[in-house]
Amino acid sequence: MRLVNGVAIVDLTGAITVGQTSAGLKNRLSALLEQGHTRILLNLAEVTHVDSSGLGEMVSFYSSTVRKGGLLKLLNPNKSVSDLLRFTRLDTLLEVCRDEVSAVAGFSSTKLGQGRQSLSEFLD
Repeated sequence: MRLVNGVAIVDLTGAITVGQTSAGLKNRLSALLEQGHTRILLNLAEVTHVDSSGLGEMVSFYSSTVRKGGLLKLLNPNKSVSDLLRFTRLDTLLEVCRDEVSAVAGFSSTKLGQGRQSLSEFLD
């Protein structure tokens, strides 16, 4: 984890899939919230694959972050992950950023605790 202007940037690598990987991500991200980090940027540039379990963990963590008054954004997903986010409409829930500088700057202009839409709005 790197800290840039108060934003915790988590550089992820490999696949985010059912089992060990997904559980490890959940523990890692939960620890960030417990440490008081509420502005979190997940750098997906080196993530090769995300399955439904991985997507579920991202949505769960998004909800936990917003409940704690924070905000979660995604950075640089590859084409297949971007397509998956678009296909599942999760790109309407989770903000997807293309460059780190703009993503970090965007945290100061976005009201924390309020994502793009609430999870209940997303599910409707």
